[in-house]
Amino acid sequence: MRQIPLAIGPQPVRGFDAIVTGRNGAALAHLRQLASAGLPFEGPSPPLPVYLWGPAGCGKTRLLQATADAVGQRGLHVGWFDPEVPLPWPAQTRWSLLVLDACERYDSDRQQAAFALFIESHALAVPVLAAGRCPPVDLPLRDDLRTRLGWGHVFALQALDEGEARAALRGEAERRGFDLGDEVLDFLLTRFSRDFAHLLGLLDKLDEFALSRQRAITVPLLKRLFEDEGQTL
Repeated sequence: MRQIPLAIGPQPVRGFDAIVTGRNGAALAHLRQLASAGLPFEGPSPPLPVYLWGPAGCGKTRLLQATADAVGQRGLHVGWFDPEVPLPWPAQTRWSLLVLDACERYDSDRQQAAFALFIESHALAVPVLAAGRCPPVDLPLRDDLRTRLGWGHVFALQALDEGEARAALRGEAERRGFDLGDEVLDFLLTRFSRDFAHLLGLLDKLDEFALSRQRAITVPLLKRLFEDEGQTL
């Protein structure tokens, strides 16, 4: 009989401290400042929007989550929208931050909803934080939304290099209470995409699989995990 692990381990940390900065220091510093500022903003003009762009796995959503988490830790409210959030998208005056993720995937109805949210937030001096896989000028969106997303601060994010990804995975494993040896890290980083969200998902599976079998995490165990899932490496 197989032991089933209980869901008592540490939950994924979404805050700024869990992020390996890599070459994205300017974006991270700006978002830390945004999350600690007075929200909604008070001043003669509304805050400029912030837009993050870069390829899959470069950390866009993690940075959005970290900013939203930091704002939420202050007892403030965040409106979060992405292509998976069903319509309608009603605005709420209690928001202190509006987040628009994966903007390049918005259909026409979500583009209209996002534009309305942007206008409402701008009028209430609520900052807008958005992300997509391409720069604002190349977004496949209606003109009025695309131009507004590019009004303010635009940061091009860089994916972690091998050394940074290795350090991030080792740090996440240590936080969960286990060790990832060099052999396992080499295997993960040479056989799988450098998409860090994907690598974290693999780490989740490997952690649960090792716990259920009361085994140390090794390359043979990793191979067994994929054999059990019917995948070949």
